[in-house]
Amino acid sequence: MPILQGNLFRAIAGLPSLGAISALPYGDLMTAAMTLGAFLVLAFFIHFLMNFYLATFAKRTGTELDDAIVAALKKPMYVLALFTGTYVSLLQINALAAYADFLGRLYKASIILLIAYAASRITAALIGWQLKKRTGAESEVARHFLPLAGRAATVFIYVIAVIGLLDQMNVKVTALVASVGVASLAVALALQDTLANFFAGIYIMADRPVRTGDFIRLENGEDGYVEEIGWRSTKVRTLPNNVIVIPNSKLAQSVITNYYLPSQETSFFVKCGVAYGSDLEKVERVTVKTAKDVQQAVNGAARDFEPFIRFNEFGDSNINFSVVLRVGEPVAKYVVLHEFIKRLAKAYEKEGIEISWPARKVYLKR
Repeated sequence: MPILQGNLFRAIAGLPSLGAISALPYGDLMTAAMTLGAFLVLAFFIHFLMNFYLATFAKRTGTELDDAIVAALKKPMYVLALFTGTYVSLLQINALAAYADFLGRLYKASIILLIAYAASRITAALIGWQLKKRTGAESEVARHFLPLAGRAATVFIYVIAVIGLLDQMNVKVTALVASVGVASLAVALALQDTLANFFAGIYIMADRPVRTGDFIRLENGEDGYVEEIGWRSTKVRTLPNNVIVIPNSKLAQSVITNYYLPSQETSFFVKCGVAYGSDLEKVERVTVKTAKDVQQAVNGAARDFEPFIRFNEFGDSNINFSVVLRVGEPVAKYVVLHEFIKRLAKAYEKEGIEISWPARKVYLKR
């Protein structure tokens, strides 16, 4: 008969002598009820202890991790006391003595599920704590991949729990584990492109050749702002307001120009030319003065940059040179270039500096 006879149990449960209770009609039911009542009191005591004393103590510490762990364990500990009380009280009922082995397996299965549930809550608490700790670029990596890692860990925890449940049901798990391994291999082969994109995304987020908000130019000449780096693809918004979706595996293998590294300031060249016979000292003076005016007056230009020119080619019709300007953000170069060309054309016209039309000399033999 599965009535617990230990003095220790009677002390915990607050029960009188089992012999005295057994002499009464329905004594086993009374013992079961008293046992369940004692564990209900214990469950409420655990709930009170964790909800007030441990939670208050955790708030006084310098970290939020212990607060999260206490909050994660509060419900599982309360349920554990209820499960244990129910199991122990059922063992006191004589009519259920034949089902003691089944009840034991059911109790162990419940505890396995409860442990898995508590482990998943702790994992979620740890991930939430890490997300709050991360700032800047670290928060971007954490925001994309920590939740995914948490879901993977939760799946793993529950897979182990299911194996434990099957073991309690006397199901041979060796063949099942082997079958799961073969199935996992088949799934990995079927999803190799997806997995390649996933790990490439991890590489991109860890190595950070591009970041959300960066202005980049792709290998095919397309450029735009990085809108989102996901676990499978990266989205780039072009200046015409279209979105390019690039698989992470292809992006990781591409040659990318990141205009935001090492800083957002960037220089650009404006190719110009003046007619042969022009006073090059005057050309340089007028061009640099115009460029300086543009650098100081146009929004987006780098105020502290000194523009300059470099003559670089005797062309077919002009002596060619490049003007170097700088902007605080890559896209601002379009406005700066627009204003510079307008002002330079007006300055050349005022100073009598000529930009020649293309010309060819044709010699005819008579």
